[in-house]
Amino acid sequence: MHICCSNCSLYPLKSLLKKGIDVKGLWFSPNVHPFQEYQERLGSLRNLEKVWGLDIEYTDRYGFDDFMRGIGDPQDNRCIRCYELRLDETARTARKMKLDGFTTSLLVSPYQQFDAIVGVGREMARRYTIPFYAEDFRIGYRDSIPLSRELGLYRQKYCGCVFSEQERQKKHE
Repeated sequence: MHICCSNCSLYPLKSLLKKGIDVKGLWFSPNVHPFQEYQERLGSLRNLEKVWGLDIEYTDRYGFDDFMRGIGDPQDNRCIRCYELRLDETARTARKMKLDGFTTSLLVSPYQQFDAIVGVGREMARRYTIPFYAEDFRIGYRDSIPLSRELGLYRQKYCGCVFSEQERQKKHE
């Protein structure tokens, strides 16, 4: 399971584990900016990994330059390009590890483009011949907020990219 952040992973992890699905997590978030924000999110996930005894693979490189090159014109479907970047890496990693499939914690957020994520996931499934597990985890989004606080996880205030940070700042001006 691609993990965008510790908070968004809570409900999907609980849901999958409750169904008896073994989960191997993958941290890959080249979109997160600035570096301090990246470090906060990474540290929060490492804490959750310890507390819950999770199995997480880390592609730990601050990939801001790669992200900017990968999305092209930020006004032209930047979110979809970001989903493609992250789910491509996830599908390739899952296939290389000979796992049964892949999914993403992005499917929990009501602020993300659910249908676009599912579409990108299915495209990566075809590309890498590995199943994409698409579940609407959004039903558990609100329930994970108090759990996140209880666990003392870092709670970010924007999606992660420089553009979402800028949009957040403009809303507060």
